[in-house]
Order: sequence, then C-alpha cells, then structure tokens
Amino acid sequence: MRMQAWRPPYPEFVDKAAEQLHVKQRLAAALRLFARAGLDEGVAGHFTARDPVRPDHFWCNSYGIHFGRAKVSNLSLISSTGEIVQGMGINIAAYAIHAPIHAARSEVHAVAHAHGVHGKAWSCLGRLLDPLSQDACAFYQDHGLYEGFDTVILDTDEGQPLVPALGNKKALILRNHGNLTVGTTVDEAAWWYLAMERCCQAQLLAEAVGDPIPVPHQAAEYAREQGGSHYAGWIGFQPLYDLIVHEQPDLLE
Repeated sequence: MRMQAWRPPYPEFVDKAAEQLHVKQRLAAALRLFARAGLDEGVAGHFTARDPVRPDHFWCNSYGIHFGRAKVSNLSLISSTGEIVQGMGINIAAYAIHAPIHAARSEVHAVAHAHGVHGKAWSCLGRLLDPLSQDACAFYQDHGLYEGFDTVILDTDEGQPLVPALGNKKALILRNHGNLTVGTTVDEAAWWYLAMERCCQAQLLAEAVGDPIPVPHQAAEYAREQGGSHYAGWIGFQPLYDLIVHEQPDLLE
C-alpha cells in the first residue's frame, strides 16, 4: 500500500507587497545558495524574478555584487525596456538574455543563468543530457539545446533566439556557454539550476569511466512526471532556503 504523504502547499498572498517581499527574499537566498555551490564567477551569471506588483518588470542581482552578499535591499528592479527603476543596475547580458524569455512566457516567473564549471563543460559537447539517473530524468525531453554561440549576449535581438530554443521546457543548454533554467517560482528555477549542474557533473563522471546505461524511455517519462513537476522543483528548494536563512539571516535585510 502506498503511503499518502503530506504535501506542503504553495504560499498564497492577498497583499501584492507581501508577495513582492517573498519573491525578493527567495531571490536573495537563491543567489547565496549559488555562491555556496561555486556558481559565482566574477560579474558573470544572473538570476531574475518577475515582480508581482509590476509583472512587466523583474528583480535581478545587482551588477558587481557577489552572489554571496546578495540581500533583499541590494537587488535591482528593471523594466521591460531596460530602465533601472530601483537599485544599482544589472549586467547588460542579464537584460538581453532574460527579458525576451520573460516577455515570451508569462507563466515563467524566474530565470536563472550562471557559469557553473560542470554545466560549461557539458555544454561544450553540444548534446542534451541523457536520463542516466532519477535526478536526470527530471530533465528528460524537458530541456533544449541552443547551438548558436554569440560570445557575450548584449542585446535583446541576440537573446531572442534563445526563446524558440527553450520552447516550453524548463531548461536550456547554451552550447559552449552553460545552462539556463526557468520556473513558475524563484524556488523552482533555482532548484532546477542546481540539479542540472549536478546532473551535468554526474554524466561527465559516468562517461569518463565507461558507457553509461540510460533509463528506458517509459521509465524515464514516469520519473519525470514524478520528479520534474513545478511542485517538485518548488519543494526541492525549501530545505535549502530554510538552511541558508538559518545560517545567513542578513540576506533578508
């Protein structure tokens, strides 16, 4: 007999200001967690979250602020036209890459892109991830590959081709560049990025020592349905959020 587990519900908000603070707290926490995972690299990497008050605006880590020093008070708010509404401003590439995705997919509330070592290494192969594990199955037939390489993307016209490459999927491998993930919440986008980085690492390790055996198609689809849902991405982030806030409560300032 299968046990019926209790499932924590998504938070609900009546007050948009309270929801906005929640989003900013989640974003600051995600950036701190990215730093802990070694996903920081100078001024590279950016994480955006749609603003609940003004849905055509998004919050982002400020340019020049280390992921490990991100906090609610030093995030930047950017309009759909690239105007700095609040904060210090952001990496130009963040606007060029993220703005077209936010504009094209209204259900996407967060977009994460960093320069993780394993994600970069895997991207150089120009291949999708294989369903080699339960974790990797979350991305089975649910991530895309962008095969163009435009060095540093600095204009939304250059970022626009990422939209069809991503399609309606949760993640995108940018060849010779790294990974990008999206989510209906900051929590989800953060979890998928962290998980995808580890999946890239696992496949690189497996291929380095032999010929990995993939999970069969039907089983991989079932595993994706169980572990690759929006809720699965959201719930996976909750213990990490709890830990980082406990250890680094100043991120809420």
